[in-house]
Amino acid sequence: MAFYLVTGGAGFIGSHLAEELVRRDQRVRIVDSLITGKRRNFEHIPGVEFVEGDLADPHVAGRAVEGIAYVLHQAAIPSVPRSVKDPVTSNTANITASLNLLVAARDAGVKRLVYAGSSSAYGDTPTLPKREDMPTNPLSPYALQKLVAEQYCQMFTRLYGFETVTIRYFNVFGPRQDPSSPYSGVISLFSTALLEGRQPTIYGDGEQTRDFTYVANVVDGVLRACEAPKASGEVVNVATGGRISLNELLRVMNKITGTNLQAIYKEPRAGDVHDSQADISKAKDLLDYTPIVSFEEGLRRTLEWCRTA
Repeated sequence: MAFYLVTGGAGFIGSHLAEELVRRDQRVRIVDSLITGKRRNFEHIPGVEFVEGDLADPHVAGRAVEGIAYVLHQAAIPSVPRSVKDPVTSNTANITASLNLLVAARDAGVKRLVYAGSSSAYGDTPTLPKREDMPTNPLSPYALQKLVAEQYCQMFTRLYGFETVTIRYFNVFGPRQDPSSPYSGVISLFSTALLEGRQPTIYGDGEQTRDFTYVANVVDGVLRACEAPKASGEVVNVATGGRISLNELLRVMNKITGTNLQAIYKEPRAGDVHDSQADISKAKDLLDYTPIVSFEEGLRRTLEWCRTA
């Protein structure tokens, strides 16, 4: 039994990581400021330690890593539009807190830190699918902040010998993704709209594409990265390797829910990329990763959760 710290464990992806770790009989501590996270996301998970605090405070970071073997760093303000509106606050959450955590984890003798990177680092480079060796081109403060934090991770591995792995996420969706915020992921927003009989909003013409990845696939990839022998210092895409337009996404979701609601189209949002798709061959090679839940099955599970939440 190892001791894991899940930062941002009261959030969407973090709570799923904590849940799976407990299912595997591991010890789990969560640290979360509860600024965007919710207690209800982890209160059902037995035996979890909880530290309430902001990792932008070095004392909180130091307390959180005491006795920890593996850190799964999910804590962030994970929103492009929010970072465009308020880059200073998101910088503190996404860079300052990450650096504090890296220093604390290194000094505490943590074995490895796995960092939640973002496909937004690739920007709007036209080549698809996105490979980890492609040049980065962040288009928003959020994308830049996630890239800087992953570069800090790689630097700590090179400079101090502290093991880190960055997993670049691609449009993760699933149960517990908060649909109440305008900054939420598009699938949670579509789900709520369709189930309430409202027309969902699409920014742009709806032909933009995404590699939507069900949360169980990300959890599997992150946990594989904790002990994969050749992964230290690496950046690895974890996704499905496919892509679907927002218009097609709405068509599929209408089909699953038995609705026929058309989108309301609005002006494109600043900082949004047009197309995103992952090359997952590196994840297969280094992590022995392959998606375990299909896109449509993930949609079904998500909509079922939304119906009962």
